[in-house]
Amino acid sequence: MLLSAIAKKLGRLGASDSRGGDCSRAAVAAILREGMTDAGAELLFIRRTERADDPWSGHIAFPGGRYEDEDVTILATAVRETHEEVGIDLSSANLVARLPDILAYTRGKSASLVVTPFVFALRGEHAGQHTPNLEVAEALWIPFASIARGEGRGTFSWSREGKVFELPCIRFQPGDRVLWGMTYRMVETMLEALGPDDD
Repeated sequence: MLLSAIAKKLGRLGASDSRGGDCSRAAVAAILREGMTDAGAELLFIRRTERADDPWSGHIAFPGGRYEDEDVTILATAVRETHEEVGIDLSSANLVARLPDILAYTRGKSASLVVTPFVFALRGEHAGQHTPNLEVAEALWIPFASIARGEGRGTFSWSREGKVFELPCIRFQPGDRVLWGMTYRMVETMLEALGPDDD
């Protein structure tokens, strides 16, 4: 899958921005780049550092975080948080699309956060440069075509209030890197927008 083809398809979703509004908002950045190999475009994920005060501790996610008063818009939140977490400057990147907002659920709580995902395309010499901060254990560039082909798909056991749920997931190699939950739903939205016939 070529970056240009993915960007064109996802661009049909639109890329509107809005003001942040309040502290119950957050934003993330789904960042695409042309791959370093013949595998085509790659999508950036992070593995969050294991921390007791982080409800998404250890999760595979997109870089991002909570809206702050300094952010003029919710898009600014995604740009700022991405720079803080992985050192990538999105100010000159191509904003491809804004995905539908998603309600985030923290452990043992009802929905407490509205998360807005934005899709960006990185091009040029800065596309491969990133420097994770202490909140990020590692950064992973995953070939988008492998995700679209369904590689690594399975289920993930998740416990809540004494009940065990089998949730859909994608396992990245090595297999202990499990994409599930909110970020999984964002990826599914991207795949649905591309349609079944994209290569």
